[in-house]
Amino acid sequence: MTDQSGLPTLAVEGPVATISLNRPAVHNRIEPADIDEMMRLFDRVDATPAIRVLVLTGRGKSFSSGFFIQQIGVKEDSATPGFDLMTDRMERVRVPTIAALNGGVYGGSTDLALGCDFRIGVQGMSLFMPAAKLGLHYYPGGMQRYVSRLGVDTAKRLFLLGERLDAAELLRVGFLTSLVEPEALAGAVAAKAALLAANAPLAVQGMKRALNDIARGDADMAEIGARAAAVGRSADLQEGRAAWMAKRTPRFEGS
Repeated sequence: MTDQSGLPTLAVEGPVATISLNRPAVHNRIEPADIDEMMRLFDRVDATPAIRVLVLTGRGKSFSSGFFIQQIGVKEDSATPGFDLMTDRMERVRVPTIAALNGGVYGGSTDLALGCDFRIGVQGMSLFMPAAKLGLHYYPGGMQRYVSRLGVDTAKRLFLLGERLDAAELLRVGFLTSLVEPEALAGAVAAKAALLAANAPLAVQGMKRALNDIARGDADMAEIGARAAAVGRSADLQEGRAAWMAKRTPRFEGS
């Protein structure tokens, strides 16, 4: 039965968790209560070692229309209260993440998707960032993500010009990892999730964190080296080497 509260929902199937935005009647706009719930769901995922992949998607025809516009500017010190913290937290989720973009991606939800490690979109979708048209100066972390992942020229097209980009252009500029027909989205997401879940979790999670730190420009290389050395002493590495030599599928346990 579909949750009728409107809050995001979490479902877990094997090693894959899925968070679904749950306000389809309003294109999955994100309200303040949703931000609090998303933070709780991220914590649940991080606290469950058996989860190796997180998928983020939306119910209905849109991925998300972004933050509830009537809430923008209601606090003097924040244009979108807590939204920046949620998107930063999305990026820091322990496991690799996939945004299953089932439809349009607008406003702040564009950054929520960028906080994911991979983005699979569908033909017919589009992206629009209306910040300048609303008189909104976007928060620093979101702009940093745009520039580090898409480059400053694409970021300026979206933030300053407010251009609407279609699916083919989103693939070209690198916002989308891959593009499929709508009916193929579930299969494409499941296939990528299976690949991620099959790899050694300590190595995957450590390298994800390192790559994001490097992209932001605040990486502590000594810390990354120490984590790499710890993974080098793991049982997973021994299992990976043994499986490679025996030409069998490895059985990683995350230890």
